[in-house]
Amino acid sequence: MADLGCTHIEMIHDVPITGTTCPGCVELGDTWVHLRVCMTCGQVGCCDSSKNKHASRHAAAAGHPVVRSLQPGESWMWCFVDEVWIDAV
Repeated sequence: MADLGCTHIEMIHDVPITGTTCPGCVELGDTWVHLRVCMTCGQVGCCDSSKNKHASRHAAAAGHPVVRSLQPGESWMWCFVDEVWIDAV
């Protein structure tokens, strides 16, 4: 794994993927653009291109800074705190 400057690598875990929707958006009756999964606890949320930005809101509220893309064919991760990409392949 190439961290490119992330200081939160120890917070990355093998997490179960618990869904294929953004639960926060579903609860609001809203839509999302892309999905991200928290690499600390496995919570799925929508990306920052989405209106509600549930993934970054979760990162800030829970102190879980690293997310991974759930888009098909993508394996990258992002650290919200250090603002760096983490190449998972």
